[in-house]
Amino acid sequence: MEPRLNLQTNEFAAKIGKRFAGVGLALQQSPLPRTTQELVMLRASQINGCGFCVDFHTKEAGAAGETTLRLHLVAAWRETTVFTEAERAALALAEEGTRLADANHGVSDETWADVRKHYDEDQTGALVYLVAMVNAANRIGVIVRNKGGSYQPGMFAELVNQA
Repeated sequence: MEPRLNLQTNEFAAKIGKRFAGVGLALQQSPLPRTTQELVMLRASQINGCGFCVDFHTKEAGAAGETTLRLHLVAAWRETTVFTEAERAALALAEEGTRLADANHGVSDETWADVRKHYDEDQTGALVYLVAMVNAANRIGVIVRNKGGSYQPGMFAELVNQA
């Protein structure tokens, strides 16, 4: 199955994509640890079934120093011992913020309290925007049917630098 639309070659879509990439760059430069960012984006992408985004975030996390073991265990993070309490709070926020339609409470008070226990105001703000942005990216990827498997770390650096 081929992608339905190439958002990088379509002039209008590429203009929006540059702004989207600008938000991504701001998040990368936030005080939230890069590996935490990639774990959160990977988990949301797994839930949303975006093959391209799973490929992207797995490879970017590896390039950022994340271990293969931890990457393999993200989908079952609750049943592992390899994630810190702070990472577990971020992963819980990612799941609850992604599965809004699956629960009547959205993000629970318990999850929010765990996030606030481990992250300061700026890091929490980054986490909130990160979850929202990765969910938007996942939906875009699924809608246009971007497939995983061909991403190379840093492939979009030029696009991000132009944002």
